[in-house]
Amino acid sequence: MNFSDAFSQGMVKENGLYRQLLGLCPALAVTQTAINSLGLGMATMAVLLASNIVISLLKDLIPKKIRIPAYIVIIATFVTMVDMFLEAFTPDLHGALGIFIPLIVTNCLILGRAEAFASKNNVSNALADGLGMGAGFTLALLSLGVVREILGSGSLFGIPFVHQFFEMFGAEFEPIQIFAQPAGAFFALGLLLALFNVIYQKLQYD
Repeated sequence: MNFSDAFSQGMVKENGLYRQLLGLCPALAVTQTAINSLGLGMATMAVLLASNIVISLLKDLIPKKIRIPAYIVIIATFVTMVDMFLEAFTPDLHGALGIFIPLIVTNCLILGRAEAFASKNNVSNALADGLGMGAGFTLALLSLGVVREILGSGSLFGIPFVHQFFEMFGAEFEPIQIFAQPAGAFFALGLLLALFNVIYQKLQYD
């Protein structure tokens, strides 16, 4: 597998959210707004990228019997670093994401890539896999956050100009507030999963 193949599989073929349904808890919990979605996605990608590289470098030194605890320690180290960075430089985003930053440690996507890919490939491919899987997960979260914020709040990245869109349906039309609530996350995710599967099947047949 070359660099481009390792990168591209995470974007579409093995997309963490839309193909493997990994990371559903944060995907449903923090995607009320696009900025929260982007922030969590970038934080997850940073941890995934760093842990993939380190695990690939140390794969021959870690005994097989303790590989999972070792991977978790490595991942937790980078999660702590990301948590401290966000708290220092983006306190508002850190407060909005809350417990879901430390919970990146338990994201099956990160541990799964460590076990299935980084521990079996060289650093270059592990780097490409981390970038691809991280970018794919970030874009998936962002798409969910954009849909939920536009439909649920009539804004995008906190800018309320999207209300003009709703005025096309009548002056009294209001955003569909359920999309800004937990239940709306399931509706939005279901719609986007269906759309992604249609696109994926078309790409496969083409």
